[in-house]
Amino acid sequence: MHNIVDYIETPIGVLTISASDKGITSINFGRHEFSHYSGIKSEAKNHVEICTKQLSEYFSGERKMFSVPIDFNGTAFQEKVWSKLLEIPYGETISYKALASNIGNEKACRAVGMANNKNPLPILIPCHRVIGTSGKIIGYAGEFWRKEWLLENEKSPTITIAGL
Repeated sequence: MHNIVDYIETPIGVLTISASDKGITSINFGRHEFSHYSGIKSEAKNHVEICTKQLSEYFSGERKMFSVPIDFNGTAFQEKVWSKLLEIPYGETISYKALASNIGNEKACRAVGMANNKNPLPILIPCHRVIGTSGKIIGYAGEFWRKEWLLENEKSPTITIAGL
């Protein structure tokens, strides 16, 4: 198993991308030091190259969906939330309450928020598309200004707040 790390400059700062042979394992805001593998070509290196290309296309407005393999690990609850986040369409938002309802527990708003906070793959797993029931931008591990930028970048003529 190889682990590969690379960096990409974006309008919201440097992103550190890490991958295993199965897929992208993390995207972190800022430059993070991980052990690098610089040997032979591996699936992990291929995943990072594809992810970097797709993120560049996303930031330039050319890509709305990602097709790079992902390899996330969390609790069963976190993985359930992250899987539901993948269903939120580009340019749309959903409230924490509606997301909790979508996973079968309307009262789990705070737990959903914590799962979003632990999302290892921001942007690929679009936790930035989750907002408060009032329509306000709340909660984002990558700082509010980044969440605002990402939502504005995806903005369609009308942003739909699902579940309201």
